[in-house]
This record gives sequence, structure tokens and C-alpha cells, in this order.
Amino acid sequence: MTRIPIFQFDSFTDGPFTGNPAAVCPLDEWLTDEQMVGVASENNLAETAFMVRRDDSGYDLRWFTPTTEVDLCGHATLASGRLVLSRLEPERQDVSFHTRSGMLGVREHDGLYVMDFPSNPPAPLRDDVKAAAVGAALGAAPAAVLTAGVYVCVFNSAAEVREIKPDFSAVARLDLPWVSVTAASDERGIDFISRFFAPGSGIPEDAATGSAHTWLTPYWSARLGKASLTARQVSARGGLFWCRDAGERVEIAGRVTDYLEGHITVPVVSAGTVSG
Repeated sequence: MTRIPIFQFDSFTDGPFTGNPAAVCPLDEWLTDEQMVGVASENNLAETAFMVRRDDSGYDLRWFTPTTEVDLCGHATLASGRLVLSRLEPERQDVSFHTRSGMLGVREHDGLYVMDFPSNPPAPLRDDVKAAAVGAALGAAPAAVLTAGVYVCVFNSAAEVREIKPDFSAVARLDLPWVSVTAASDERGIDFISRFFAPGSGIPEDAATGSAHTWLTPYWSARLGKASLTARQVSARGGLFWCRDAGERVEIAGRVTDYLEGHITVPVVSAGTVSG
């Protein structure tokens, strides 16, 4: 058996018990995929991140839900950046992560951790049957349904977004089983709000979804005619985001709160090199 460090953070919040909790395990070498899924399942958080130092250029980074590996995760990347810049290498001002979704950066600025992510503007869904199925799964008909590798549902009011009660089994059966819902904000100082449902990945409703803002930022930037936006995810725990549309990239910033530090024990099995 071997002991591995584990840290847990609350992302996109400035206090405990809010925002989105993420675990981060810095490794000397990769565990097997089965072990990483096992650790993520045991943690039972939306995501657990695993990272291995590559060289002076940064770290390889992977993310796992309790059931599967995912291609992109914002809140666990924010937490990983916090771990590197505040604990592992506090002399650094920024860090790069090599991932399935390309190079991602995190830097610290005025108490915020700022992520540099690829932009993913949504496109209109031109399939009325699929749009109707999405609305039926949500139990509410959106004003527009877009796609960005997930369904992006735009509603006419913030109240509609807050009141949605999805049929999670129906959402999981959709051909794109992740659904992002959004509307213009009715709160002063906030430009737009959102919620995110991913029951097919073991996350009925995510608390604060950084990756969702790779499509929400360009959408609302174009619609509102402004590059810099403030957003709130209106889940039970909630999350606060500062976003900037930078063309082919988006900046997604938030605060991070430390919660837990310890060790886990896993069998000694070497996975060799990183996959993906």
C-alpha cells in the first residue's frame, strides 16, 4: 500500500460549505485508471483531480467524476491551481496544466485564481424533436436550445432557471446527457445565471461549473455586448464567477477556500505513462 496526499477545496466561493468542492491528489506517477475512478468514487465529489509534475512547464492534469474520466473540468482545475500556487510552489505566479483539452493556465491576481480556457461558443440546435426532448427532460420549455457538446438551454427569466426540476433519468437518456440552463440575471451586479445537470456522469446537479462558462461567456458576451461579465450559478451551494471573452480563449476567475488536507492509502500499482 502507498500513501498519497489529498487536498480538498471549495471553488468559486470565498467561504466553506459553498461553491463546488474538489479533491486534488498530487502524484509522483500515475495510478491506474481503475484506481483513480475508485478514489473519485470514494471521495464522492463532483470531481477529483490527479496531477503529475511534467517539467518546468507545469503538470499533467486529469479529472474524474465518481464514475468516469472527463475531458474538461473547471472547478477542479481552479483547485489544482490553488494547490500549486499556494502550497506546492508558492514562489510561482502562474502554472500550466497539460490536459485532454490542451494547455490550460491558472494565475493568481488580486485574490482571484484566473483560468485560461479555450472558448466554446454554442450553436443553435436545428432539430425540433431533440429540442422538445430536452424541454421534456427539464420539465420546462426553453426559449432557445443551443449545442456546445452539451445542450445549452436559454430561458426568458432567471425565475424559470431557479424553478427547474429536471427528470434526471430523462436527462441521462438524452443523446448529449449534460444540460446547461441559463438566463439573464435579475440580481444587481450579476450579468447572467446558470445551472448544470450531468446525471449521466454521476452528478445530478453540479454546484459551480467552471467549464460551462467556456460556452456561457461567449454567448452572453455577444448577447450583452460586453467582454467582461459576472455570473452566478444558482445551485443549492452556489458559485460566483468573473469571466472575460478573449476571442478564442476565455478567462474564468473565482476564489478558492481551503477545506481539507490529508492522505489516502491505495494499493501499489504503477500505470506508467498518462493516457489521453
